[in-house]
Amino acid sequence: MVSAAEIIARQERLPPSRTLWRLVILISLGACFEFYDLMMTAYISPVLAHAGVFHKVGLFGASYQASFVAATFLGLFIGAIGVSQVADRFGRRTIFLVSLLWYTAAAIVMAFQRDALGIDVWRLVSGIGIGVELVTIDTYIAEVAPRAVRGRAFAINQSIQFLAIPVVAFVAWRLGDKTIAGIEGWRWVILLGALAAVGVWFIQARLPESPRWLTEQGRLAEAEAVLSRLEASIEAETGRPLPPLAPAPAETHDTHVRLSAIFSPPYLGRTAMLVVLNAFQAVGFYGFTNWAPTFMEHQGVKITSSLAYSFVIAFAYPIGPLIWSAVVERFERKWLVVAASGSVGLIGLAFAATRLPAGLIALGVALNFANSLLSLSYHAYQAELYPTRVRATAVGFVYSWSRLSTVVSSYVIAFLLGVAGAPGAFGFIAAAMLVVVVTVGLFGPPTRGRTLEEIAQ
Repeated sequence: MVSAAEIIARQERLPPSRTLWRLVILISLGACFEFYDLMMTAYISPVLAHAGVFHKVGLFGASYQASFVAATFLGLFIGAIGVSQVADRFGRRTIFLVSLLWYTAAAIVMAFQRDALGIDVWRLVSGIGIGVELVTIDTYIAEVAPRAVRGRAFAINQSIQFLAIPVVAFVAWRLGDKTIAGIEGWRWVILLGALAAVGVWFIQARLPESPRWLTEQGRLAEAEAVLSRLEASIEAETGRPLPPLAPAPAETHDTHVRLSAIFSPPYLGRTAMLVVLNAFQAVGFYGFTNWAPTFMEHQGVKITSSLAYSFVIAFAYPIGPLIWSAVVERFERKWLVVAASGSVGLIGLAFAATRLPAGLIALGVALNFANSLLSLSYHAYQAELYPTRVRATAVGFVYSWSRLSTVVSSYVIAFLLGVAGAPGAFGFIAAAMLVVVVTVGLFGPPTRGRTLEEIAQ
């Protein structure tokens, strides 16, 4: 019988290879369609407003776009904090597949709603599935990628996720105001993502379970079987034997999932730091991605042009992580978060002061590059800081604060746009990014070059 320490050592010695990257890509494909739905918030809201489905005044006196964003992220909050623990209890693969089906079913129902309230209710329901899925994906990627390529694995994951953004931007731009086969264009925008996700589900049903999670559950024979298949595939692909095993620590075997574990040493300080990071980074990341076309409308750009500009800007999303993948392993994760957050704040202020189309596009692309570095860095960082037995639970808890923050900030941004325009909204975003810079810079622990088990100690 193999030991837990041997399983971890064998996982860590896996070299970069087509087999490893294929596994990362398959996991990431699920996130691609989750992101299609998530980022649809920005691009479909103006279409719904111009179609008369959304009105200027919604819940709490704010615009219906704010209510739509809030419903999305309230669902994500519930999924992240209330449901993500099931991934620690039942496994990464199982919950990954179930949550993808959940989102797909809810999105299809949402596409056939007739009023803003119905759309918001089913948006909340689909958001729960997306919330669970994204937490599970972060956990999955962190556990299957060896320490030498963990940052690159998250960069590739983010690039594939972000491919959905120019796609949904293009679909909303070209189909949003049309009627095809008697069905309004905005309904097609929703349905295309949901139906494509069904096809991906059948591909991803072949994914293996995380060997680290199996080991933590005491299912060593299953973990060994998964690793043996990966090792055989990599050796056949490279034509070389795998590197010799290096000593690797194993975590204490514990199948109990306790949220209270993340509030005890050494995790309490990490949890507090990550709660602040998530709550304030979301203001910058989603503050722009959810409102980009609307920001440009406030800069004097017409709705059709703002969607076209947003489509061009959206191409930066999948390109950014590929560029950052070349340098992400060279720097400590926390300093990448700090640098990206500061850049988002500064570039956002410049964007708010610009009205020329070329300037809006150039700064929008730069802002998306900074956001992509922020996203891939903090997603990897928060998944690294907890032990396997509670990783999904912990990531779900800290990540949920970004969802709750976006619910609140959507109304704040709507208010600031009304009273102070884009400069007021981006001043708010810059202040939030400053909080991230200070908090992570002062309190974030190092993780570079260490195994998950070493970081967990």
